[in-house]
This record gives sequence, structure tokens and C-alpha cells, in this order.
Amino acid sequence: MPRTADHDARRAQIIDGLVRVAGRDGLHAVTMRSVAAEAGVSLRLVQYYFESKAQLMNAALERLERQSHARWAARLAGLRDPSPREVVEALLAEALPTDPESRVFHQVWTSYAVLALTDPSMAAQPFVEGPDRLERQLTRVLAGAGVAGDPETEAARLLALAHGLGTSVLVGRRSPGTAMDILRRHLDELFAP
Repeated sequence: MPRTADHDARRAQIIDGLVRVAGRDGLHAVTMRSVAAEAGVSLRLVQYYFESKAQLMNAALERLERQSHARWAARLAGLRDPSPREVVEALLAEALPTDPESRVFHQVWTSYAVLALTDPSMAAQPFVEGPDRLERQLTRVLAGAGVAGDPETEAARLLALAHGLGTSVLVGRRSPGTAMDILRRHLDELFAP
């Protein structure tokens, strides 16, 4: 009987190889060959599933974003009848590299952002849509909570704060705990009665 391939699992195996290479060595070190070696598959198989490095990189970014959304959903599901402030805190906490998995996500995402500065095809890719979706979600929660100020502006400010704090954690300037404390202090002010 012929063997049938689980194409989704094979694609995920290859994409995970890219994420490991990028997380360990940087996005600039990603090649089809390095991904094949890391994933334990042939270069030919990588090329079968992904016609180009750009296609592979986009698929990896989409997978990372789905995983991040799953972590957000898990954080929110862990809250019983959360207040708007708790929802905002849970969403923004995911924007901080606080564990090995989220650290790799943020490191790779930041690498994509830097690459997009010089590669217009990357700038048009889905990685710019993720923060936009999060900002819209934050805006809806803030508008529903009736916080002072314009909800869109506050959502943008919160996201910028979280991204800046995340970068400071990545480069070792702050600990994840200190970054979270700063974020919580800002939320305390924003949600003050």
C-alpha cells in the first residue's frame, strides 16, 4: 500500500525548522538548505512545499501569528468573567517575550520588521496585519470600557508601549517582570475610576 503524506504536518515541520534557525541564528541565516537541515528533510522536499524562500518565510510568519493568537485565546480563556482591564492586560502580556516560545516569536517577528524596511514585498505581507488586528481589538475593549480619551489613540499607545517594552526585554535592558510592572502601572492609570 502506498504511503500517504500528511502535508499539513510536513509543512509545519519545515516551518518549525525555519523558526528554529531564525530564533537561534537570525533571519538573515535562513536559507532553504539551512531549513531543510534543521527540519531533518531534504532540500528537495522544502522546495516541493515552498517554491521560494519568500513563500516559506511568509508561511512561517503566518504560523507564528496563529500560535500567538492561540496563546492569547488561552490567556483569555483562563480568566473567569474578565474585566476590560484584565482583557487588555492579557492581550498585552502576550506582546512581551516572557518565555522561550514567546521570545522566539518576538525575535523572529522583529527580524521580519527590520527586513520589511528594505524589502517592499515583505512590507506588504501579513506581519503588518497582526498588530493592526490587535490594535482594533484593543480599541473595541477600551471603547466598551469607557476609558478616558480616544480609544483608538489609547490602543495605539498601549501597543507601542508593549512593543517598546518587548524590545527592551529582547535586548536584555529589562527583565520580563519589570516590563510587565511598567505595563500594569500604565493600565492602572488608564483604568483609574
